[in-house]
Amino acid sequence: MALQLIKESVVQSEKVVLRFPRHIVREPVVYHLIKDYDLRVSIMRASINPDEGGHMVLAMEGTKKHLEAGREYLEKKGVLLQPLSKDVRWREDRCVHCTACVSICPTAALRIDRSNMTVSFDSDKCIACELCIPVCIYKAMEIQF
Repeated sequence: MALQLIKESVVQSEKVVLRFPRHIVREPVVYHLIKDYDLRVSIMRASINPDEGGHMVLAMEGTKKHLEAGREYLEKKGVLLQPLSKDVRWREDRCVHCTACVSICPTAALRIDRSNMTVSFDSDKCIACELCIPVCIYKAMEIQF
């Protein structure tokens, strides 16, 4: 029993993409995640239009129980959730390791290993800013919302 309580109190984090339908845009859903579900949130990117809906990349941090409750709340409100890792994809098979993307990446999610001059991608650091998309002429980065 004590071990289960410890597991439930461990803080976890996740990055998600929220898709807002038009009818929910004006509701304070992020406020409720913070106030009602005791989650720490960071809006990493958002594009929301009151007439069309939109999407938001959100980093959430809290206990497993609170994260699950927050996700359930969002789903009941009609917000679609996707893990960010499914939306950001590095196509290593297309990458020629030219390093054009490395200097543009604000979080160092794209890095170069100087020992063998190869590019690597750390999806945990990626904030889906999309700066890497136009600089990669080989289309090695795919970001889908």
